[in-house]
Amino acid sequence: MADHQDLFSAPAQDGKAQEAIKIEALRAQLNQWAHQYYVLDQPTVPDAEYDRAFQQLQALEAAHPDLVTPDSPTQRVIGAVMEGLTPVRHRVPMLSIRTETDTEASGAETFDARVRRELKLAPDAPAVEYVAEPKFDGLAMSLRYEDGRLVQAATRGDGEVGEDVTHNIRTIRQIPLTLPTGKNGAPPVLEVRGEVYMRRAAFDQLNERQREAGAKTFVNPRNAAAGAVRQLDSGITAQRPLSFFAYGLGDITPAADGGPDFATHFDMLQQLKTWGFPVA
Repeated sequence: MADHQDLFSAPAQDGKAQEAIKIEALRAQLNQWAHQYYVLDQPTVPDAEYDRAFQQLQALEAAHPDLVTPDSPTQRVIGAVMEGLTPVRHRVPMLSIRTETDTEASGAETFDARVRRELKLAPDAPAVEYVAEPKFDGLAMSLRYEDGRLVQAATRGDGEVGEDVTHNIRTIRQIPLTLPTGKNGAPPVLEVRGEVYMRRAAFDQLNERQREAGAKTFVNPRNAAAGAVRQLDSGITAQRPLSFFAYGLGDITPAADGGPDFATHFDMLQQLKTWGFPVA
């Protein structure tokens, strides 16, 4: 780990400017390690080294509170308990997806025929190409980024109006608090749509901890995830093993104003992955 030691050694000289540089370096390193661990599932350092860097960042920010920013890794959990959840009107409605019940080959053929009909394709038109993604049983979420920073997270609600749960979504390590900007980076406005869910193994472990503590257990992973997202205390949410997958976009800077212009859904998923989001 010799290449990381410069982040943890004492500053070469005193001064707030040097401390600010060190804080930014620690934040960048912690974000990189978290992405490797939570998104790529490829940890590159021991937990103890991550914890040591995190604690050093906490100490530096405590010494310089004016240098604390909302996107710092230390700010994923807020101290205050919310009094209630604020309604959020979606700029682009979060529509539900039509359910298909026929899982036989005939169902796929019927689906393809309907798609071709709704697209008004000629009988001799080329075959439609599809992108297939797993259906996660969780809670639909809209993440709004402005100039590369997460500024709001809202539940689907009724599709038109959801609830602001930013304080809880910030605790989910798979969700980036900042995105790359500039060339090939995120546009000025970007709403990422996805699903907050709980893996079965994590759900079973959570219920085991609940039983050991004499607390109420959860009925299923979806209810556990939904309940965690709607907590008023983000400290409780941070203790729940939540995961996230991105699958679409909402409001976004138009291509005419410099936003991305995706030719296919697959291209969009690949770009989301490049920006740091887990995709199925």
